[in-house]
Amino acid sequence: MKRRMLGAAVLGLGAALFLTGCGAGQITQTDTQAAAINGANAQSGNIAIRDAELAYPEGTQPAAYVQGANAEVMLSIVNQGGTNDQLVSVSSPAASGVSVTGDRAVPADSTLVVGPAAPGLDNRLHAEIVLEGLKRQVRPGQTVDATFTFRDAGPVEVELPISAPDEPRESEEGHEAEGGH
Repeated sequence: MKRRMLGAAVLGLGAALFLTGCGAGQITQTDTQAAAINGANAQSGNIAIRDAELAYPEGTQPAAYVQGANAEVMLSIVNQGGTNDQLVSVSSPAASGVSVTGDRAVPADSTLVVGPAAPGLDNRLHAEIVLEGLKRQVRPGQTVDATFTFRDAGPVEVELPISAPDEPRESEEGHEAEGGH
């Protein structure tokens, strides 16, 4: 009797281990989660646009870009391919115009950083893109459509959100807002 019980226990344990192993490599609950970044991502061919967003509107209460204002674009353009490409133009139906200054070339296996000039970018590819004359007010939580056109990869459409502020939010009493739940 003890042998049968021991045999059944070993057989049961083996079956449990076998069935537990069958789930390996299957679809998980986290397989569709996106990275925890504020900006948008898009891709066309070998060109990937990462963490694309508008700079946070400083100095206005409540925070917003008013109609007619200019908004700086921040993002990284990554060329994942083996051939060079080039940013040809940027357009947005939400702006009267778009200015692009700095580097436009995106060499193979490199990254073009787009945003306000920052210290330490001396040896990196850098450009500045500004949406000029916004046609409507834009507040945090809203997006602005933009199309980035590349010589080889073609057009890449992106919905640009407004970035999160650099400073913590303050409560109505003038104290920093407390985090948590």
